[in-house]
Amino acid sequence: MTQPHRVHVIGAGVAGLAASLALAEAGVGVVLHEAAPQAGGRCRSYLDPVLGCRIDNGNHLLIAGNRAAMRYLTAIGATDSLTGPGDAIFPFFDVTTGERWALRPNAGRLPWWILSADRRAKGTGPRDYLAARRLLDAPKSAVVTDFLDPGTVIFRRLWQPLAVAALNTEAEACSAALFGQVLRESLGAGGAASIPLVPREGLSESFIDPALAKLRVLGAEIRMPSRLRAIGFERRSAATLDFESAHEPLRPGEAAVLAVSAPVAARLVPELDIPDEFRAIVNAHYRVTLRGDTPWFVGVIGGVAEWVFRKREVLSVTVSAADRIVDRPAEDLAAILWRDAAAAFDLAPEPLPPWQIVKEKRATFAATPKQAARRPGPAALGGNLVLAGDWTDTGLPATIEGAIRSGFAAADVLLGRNQTR
Repeated sequence: MTQPHRVHVIGAGVAGLAASLALAEAGVGVVLHEAAPQAGGRCRSYLDPVLGCRIDNGNHLLIAGNRAAMRYLTAIGATDSLTGPGDAIFPFFDVTTGERWALRPNAGRLPWWILSADRRAKGTGPRDYLAARRLLDAPKSAVVTDFLDPGTVIFRRLWQPLAVAALNTEAEACSAALFGQVLRESLGAGGAASIPLVPREGLSESFIDPALAKLRVLGAEIRMPSRLRAIGFERRSAATLDFESAHEPLRPGEAAVLAVSAPVAARLVPELDIPDEFRAIVNAHYRVTLRGDTPWFVGVIGGVAEWVFRKREVLSVTVSAADRIVDRPAEDLAAILWRDAAAAFDLAPEPLPPWQIVKEKRATFAATPKQAARRPGPAALGGNLVLAGDWTDTGLPATIEGAIRSGFAAADVLLGRNQTR
């Protein structure tokens, strides 16, 4: 189709915001719809009434090499909203042995850091890291443990926690090809690309609020709440968008971006072949104020908690691929996860501070080879309707970087550009 002059973007998560931004910058009229009263989807902040402070609905770690995210933040004037250690440093704590170490890759692509014991995972040697090179050419049918031995120290202390965190799927089942791409764009690109970045204030302050402000400046119309109930099709093109409060015909020169979750996309377009298996994430937030010289985050080995993040007013814990614990009572999870978080940050285990547990039972698609093969590209629907979302075929797992790339790719399709990857 020729470049549209008006596009309805359905969904104001970071995928929809990225698509809206790229289209509006190209001079296309954008109408952004969001079913919820607020934008952001799974990447937002809110005031939690129990803790009495703002928290993020999840913990997302970016790295300097996330080129789509950096492009997005630059476009909305929010690059200064991120902070972090300034160097590629990833602290770890093993709750079973009490050992601490930090992974510290050097800045350049030549990985001489694996020759230095104080830069490697404790108990590993230089040769242990070489096996990961095989992941870079892994077939799409392979899982991580086809290439990495789960009985090794380096698997337990590095590959497993990285794979589970990045793919939100247990390492024994997750796609080797997707994990290989994660490594290619992080450790494989050198320490300069692996510098961790976290929001200075919150996810909304970094990714959402500045994007909405920029879109308004560009003339975009933002409608919240605006829930899409159905799409009417004629001759393989979208003809109507039926919202709860409006009926929008798609006239010649108009198009739509469907930037919703996979289950919602399946409801709106039943014939669409998409991932249909999901994994949970559990987050725990504790009202604790820490000194500024404590680590920004710590990876936990051998516990129930996996990553613990220091934020302005809370200590936040993330457990990925959390189906094994997601149905446990919140009170039990709060006590168990605080034990690991307190040990990681050398805090007193008692008393239990004020807490909040946030469960997402269908947080991301299961990043198995079978499910990855079901991911459609942005132009899968053809005609004047394109797809965006971290569950589409971005070449990455379901991450902020992947979601933003999907939004840019959807805009590229409508603008007749080569797709962004």
